[in-house]
Amino acid sequence: MAELPKVDTIWMDGELVDWDKAQVHVLTHALHYGSGVFEGIRCYETPDGPAVFRLTEHMERLERSAAALRMEMRYSVDDLVEATKQIIRANKLPSCYIRPLVFKGYGVMGLNPLPAPEQTMIAVWPWESYLGEDALRHGITAGISSWRQRAINSMPPAIKATGNYLNSSLAKIESLDNGYEEAILLNEAGHVCEGTGENIFVVRDEVLMTPPVSDGLLEGITRATIIALADDMDIDVVESSLVRTDLYAAEEAFMCGTAAEIVPIRSVDHREIGDIGPITKMLQEKYFEVVRGGDSEYEYWLERV
Repeated sequence: MAELPKVDTIWMDGELVDWDKAQVHVLTHALHYGSGVFEGIRCYETPDGPAVFRLTEHMERLERSAAALRMEMRYSVDDLVEATKQIIRANKLPSCYIRPLVFKGYGVMGLNPLPAPEQTMIAVWPWESYLGEDALRHGITAGISSWRQRAINSMPPAIKATGNYLNSSLAKIESLDNGYEEAILLNEAGHVCEGTGENIFVVRDEVLMTPPVSDGLLEGITRATIIALADDMDIDVVESSLVRTDLYAAEEAFMCGTAAEIVPIRSVDHREIGDIGPITKMLQEKYFEVVRGGDSEYEYWLERV
């Protein structure tokens, strides 16, 4: 993976800070205990200038994650929306990836996070599709991980918390070691959950299927977008539990997420699914048309910088 590209400034607790000076103490609570919540958001270049896709909804999910961890956010959703636009303008970026993070800072140590002070930052940088441009066109190989998805009443997947992604990292490392480009995690009941950072869809008999949130997966904003677009395009969508053989029998399959966008799955556990299928291609083309400002029907999803 390429080195993270630098830009000029990062928004930290209400101030624009030089990229290289955006630092925290080594005894920051979140560094030791994973006590932080975050989002991944994208700003796209459009004919009318930069536009952030579903920005307010991402910040609302950030607020929900913080509330679940009993973190008291210092800034409102509206504050964070404006701060995001400010930092994009300050760095003069026509398009970028956006990473807001609310975390427990320096001041106390121990497993009780409540006394630690909250800190907030928003960073932006140029970032192509997470799994690569070639993956968007030709798909990726995936393997079922031996690591199970974190349990819904243990480390709730609905909370987009920093500490929650340790098992995603374990699964990612395992998939790369085994020659796959991405991992697929099952829950403790053996149902398909998601990738290490993406939701999953499969197509069979022209029906688009995806696991329900109740099976222990993040309620993805890109996932919701795909369901809405499919409904508008008269594609049947079913939210239903899936098992690994549903992946093997799929006529099409893809992963989706803000970072990954919409990436076809070419094979699972060396079972070939094939090149990008017609429904996946239709949805991918429509998605990119929408996020890049090419369809006025979905203008309400774009927040202009």
